[in-house]
Parts: sequence; C-alpha cells; structure tokens
Amino acid sequence: MRVSMADVAAEAGVSAQTVSRVANGSPRVDPATRARVERAMADLGYRMHRAARALRTGQTSTIGLVVSTLASVGNSRMLQAISEAAAARDYALAVVTVGERGIHEAFARLRSQGVDGAVVLNEATELARDAEPPADLHLVVVDSPPDERFSIVQTDHAGGARAATAHLLSLGHATVHHVAGPARSFAAAERERGWRDALAGAGAAIVEPVRGDWTSASGHRAAAGLDAATAVFVANDQMALGVLRAFADGGRGIPSDVAVVGFDDIVDAAEFRPPLSTVRQDFDALGGRAVAALVAAIEGGAPVVETVPAALVVRASSGSR
Repeated sequence: MRVSMADVAAEAGVSAQTVSRVANGSPRVDPATRARVERAMADLGYRMHRAARALRTGQTSTIGLVVSTLASVGNSRMLQAISEAAAARDYALAVVTVGERGIHEAFARLRSQGVDGAVVLNEATELARDAEPPADLHLVVVDSPPDERFSIVQTDHAGGARAATAHLLSLGHATVHHVAGPARSFAAAERERGWRDALAGAGAAIVEPVRGDWTSASGHRAAAGLDAATAVFVANDQMALGVLRAFADGGRGIPSDVAVVGFDDIVDAAEFRPPLSTVRQDFDALGGRAVAALVAAIEGGAPVVETVPAALVVRASSGSR
C-alpha cells in the first residue's frame, strides 16, 4: 500500500503541509522538524509522486548523465555510482551517449525528457567545455579544468600519480616509465602531470610516455616501447592488464624484471597475475558528490569545485628490489 503524506505527518507529529514543505525542499521548516519528517519518511518508505511534484514545483526530479562511452570500466563504475546516488535522493536518471551528432544533440535529447540538470562524464566533458551549454540546463562535469559555468567534481589524479611514481622510485628504480592515456583526456593529462612532478622532484630522468587509449589492447601495444623499463606507471588498470600480458609474453618477470602500477583499482585488479598495485579512485564518492552538487545547483546553489582524494594500493606487481 502506498504511503501518503498524511501517514508521514501522523508518524512525525506534524501537519501534512509541513510534510509537503519538506518534500519540496522549502526553507520554511526548522532543522529539527525537517529531520523528524525525513526520519519518518525513511521509516515508512515514503516516496513522493513525481508527476504531482512536477506540477507543484516545475521540476521533474529527473537528472541526466551524458557519456561518450560506457565501454570503459571507469565510466561503467561512475554510471552505477551516479544511479545509486540519484536513487537515494529519489531522483530518476536518464542516460544519453554522445553520438555522431555531438554534444548539442545529447543536450537536446535530455531537455526533451524534461531533466532538471545533468552530470557530464569524463571524456564528454571536453565536448561540454567547447560547446555552449543550454542556459536552462544545470550541469556538473566530472574531471575538468576550472570553468565558472558549471560545478566540477574530480579525482586527485595528479596526487595519485605522484604517489604511484614515488612508490616505484622508493624501491630503487632509477626512473619510472609511463603509459599515458589519450592526449585530449583531462584525467590522463593530470596523471601524466603527477608522474612528471614526482620524477622532477626526485631528480630522475623523464622518458617521454608511450600513449594508449584506455583499452588493454593499447596497453599491450605500448609495452613494445618499454624494453628498457624496470618500472612502469600505467594510466589505468585496463591498459596495465595489456602491459602485464605483453611482458609475460616476452619472458619478463613481474616484478622481478619490471614493476608495474596502474590507476583506478577496478574490481578485478587484485585478481590479475600478479595482483596489481594501483591507485584507487573512489567512484562512490565521485558519484555521490556529483549528484549532490547537481541537486544543489538545481535548487539555486552556486557552482562548486570538489576534489576527491585517490589512494595508492600496493600489491605484488610492484614488489621490491
């Protein structure tokens, strides 16, 4: 049986009007009463009727997600995190991919679905920066240089890369080679920057990186240019998998001949052979903060920039010398 506002009001000991104000985000409710009503909503499993709320507020309680591809593990993890964060706030999620007709078509498709705002994910953020987003569509972009037009939520890619490179140097390697991501990717550029900073700070030689496209196949190809490497920082775990396979095919031991560290800490990273040292992105925190920033923007808040820390996870692939 559907829980009504009257049920919530009785449970919380307030009027139905107060419940309505809380449900619609009105500031005309004191914090203690709001907390009591929200607790009653949670206890009873109350869900606001979207159509009714849209009529009252002019908002659909639907947000969008704009993504270039869902083939990469990172993007798939972000989709899951954003979907769960939206559901926790009782928002529906509409997903669009950027096809041949570009970012403007993606925005148009979202607006036709009546979304209140959208999260723009990773590779699609470059397209959003170069375009002029619709004035009536609130945006939060994941991984982007500063841009006053919208909120930004990002991982500390450079900090994570510095930690990975410093870890490899601490094991006695003279330098650390790098398999970088796509040249136009903000995340890839930041990870490369952190790698360069760590080498420069240690006075180590900087060998120009070999570039891949995030796929394990591109990592396998990139390994052909790493014959002289004893330590490699790879810009994501999928490429690191290809690097590991290429070294194994060539008879090089991991980590006895070459140490490898990836980035992302995908679910299977601990199951690689050997288990992969990597930098953990907190996808749940990224998704939660992106949705929170978007909801705040929809409710009239100012743009924000939030950075989520990344943590080094040491496993057998980096070993010791």
